[in-house]
Amino acid sequence: MTLDDLEQRIAQRAAASPDESYTAKLISRGMEKCAQKVGEEATEAVIAAVTGNRAELVKESADLLYHLLVVLKAADIPLGEIMAELDQRTGQSGLAEKAARKEQN
Repeated sequence: MTLDDLEQRIAQRAAASPDESYTAKLISRGMEKCAQKVGEEATEAVIAAVTGNRAELVKESADLLYHLLVVLKAADIPLGEIMAELDQRTGQSGLAEKAARKEQN
C-alpha cells in the first residue's frame, strides 16, 4: 500500500455513513477530534520509539499515518499538496530550509 492508496481509501470511507465507517464517524466529529487522534497516535509512536519496541513502533506509525491523512481529508488538503511541499524542500539542505522559515516569521 502506498500513501496515495491510503488517501484514496480514506476518501472512499469518508463518503460512507458514519454508522458504517470509522473514518466517516471520525470526520463527522470534527477537526478537533481528528487532530486529537493524531496527537494520541504520535505520542504512542514516540513511546514505542523511545522504548525500542519495534513492533509497536510499526503499528503506531501506521495509525499515525492513517490519522494524519484523515486530518488532511477533513481539512480538504490533498496529499499531493504535502508532497509538493516536500519536493520543494529537497532542493536545499534541511538546515538552510529551517533558517529560511525563521527569516519568514
